[in-house]
Amino acid sequence: MRKKIFCCLSFLLMVLWVNGQSKYETGMDKAFEFWGDEQISEAANVFERIAIAEENNWVPYYYASQIKIVESFEMTDAVKKEQQLEQAQELLDKAGQYAGEDNVEVMVLQGLLHTAYITMEPSVYGMKLSPVISNIYEDAAKIAPRNPRVILSKAEWNMGAAKFFGRDPKEYCKDLKKSLELFSDFEPEEKYAPEWGESRARQLIVETCGKI
Repeated sequence: MRKKIFCCLSFLLMVLWVNGQSKYETGMDKAFEFWGDEQISEAANVFERIAIAEENNWVPYYYASQIKIVESFEMTDAVKKEQQLEQAQELLDKAGQYAGEDNVEVMVLQGLLHTAYITMEPSVYGMKLSPVISNIYEDAAKIAPRNPRVILSKAEWNMGAAKFFGRDPKEYCKDLKKSLELFSDFEPEEKYAPEWGESRARQLIVETCGKI
């Protein structure tokens, strides 16, 4: 009898939990599930559908753009890559519109998008976008000096520049380690806000600095 009552209560709690989730939460959870299972196109499509359905919400636009940007780094067809980045920019513009111009998460993603353009055509975009990217990270660091993704992204960009100009990228190890410290205390301001970057910081520290 007690077992039946316990089972009924468990089922009721599960039903209440599911019903308590909004369509937005259900959709976002599904998109992240697709992403985690490396069903990248499905994840991007879900994020885009959520973005259209949600009014004035920057977060799904952000992730839809992020997926396209990250995917673009592996693309070898310049025409398709440019089309992909144009789509990513449109989505990121929407995210920035709803998040506000001082949202450092959007700023960091913009820096990454510009970097993707440089990898596509270094001779065309390198001189044009390099100072733009540097300024983005400098401005973001002034706005949110304790945001770990800002510190990480700025350090990784500076490391790439150091390698290009023949300098030792290890001079930025302290910044990588600082970002890792900040990740341990970071709390996103809202549900589904960006939390990525800690594993990337660890990887770069091991590869460049030798140890964490």
